[in-house]
Amino acid sequence: MSSIQKPELKISVISDYICPFCFIGHKRLQALREDYDLKINWCFVEIHPETPAEGQSVKLLNYSDEYWNSLMHNLQKLADEENIQLSEHTITTNSRKALLLAESSKSLGAEYFYPLHERIFEAYFVAGKNIGDEQVLRDIATTCDIPEQIIEQAWSDPHTNGPADAVPAALLRYLQYAGAINARSVPSFIFGKEMLTGVVKKALLKQAAKNLLGEFQHNLS
Repeated sequence: MSSIQKPELKISVISDYICPFCFIGHKRLQALREDYDLKINWCFVEIHPETPAEGQSVKLLNYSDEYWNSLMHNLQKLADEENIQLSEHTITTNSRKALLLAESSKSLGAEYFYPLHERIFEAYFVAGKNIGDEQVLRDIATTCDIPEQIIEQAWSDPHTNGPADAVPAALLRYLQYAGAINARSVPSFIFGKEMLTGVVKKALLKQAAKNLLGEFQHNLS
């Protein structure tokens, strides 16, 4: 099916770069591009704004060893399904600057946003880099040809470096949106009035897309 023939599909995704299941969700959403002209509103929400940018051990997340090992085992199975080579996940970090950088890059268009979006995920989960580190993010932005002006604009908010309980203006609307629709976790995929949360199979994403397009066509008739 050519891009001209594909129906446009507009959805929203609530996501954070330090969430591995958001990375899996991003990969699985690509299956929808086979049948649709997919337009995603990436709604960036920090899940751990209290985490320092220099990073800290995942042991400080207060999960039991049994729960964490089970979580990582399940994550590895999902990553294998999507052909993602995960590094060992031992450090968590602050995602605020990464989210602000991605949000700012949207103004450049999809051809700039998506390479950056993908490489931030890969830097953290595949290469094991600290995406809370400003220089790491600058290096990623440079490889994606993001202009310096966009980088500086991204981090111009007075709350870029905290405190944890102060949300930068560029991200506040997404937090408010998540609250308004009662989205309690990431990733959350919003297809019109339908919301799918967590690890979602491709088949369910495809069915949600059909439901949304069917509802839209029904409203037109």
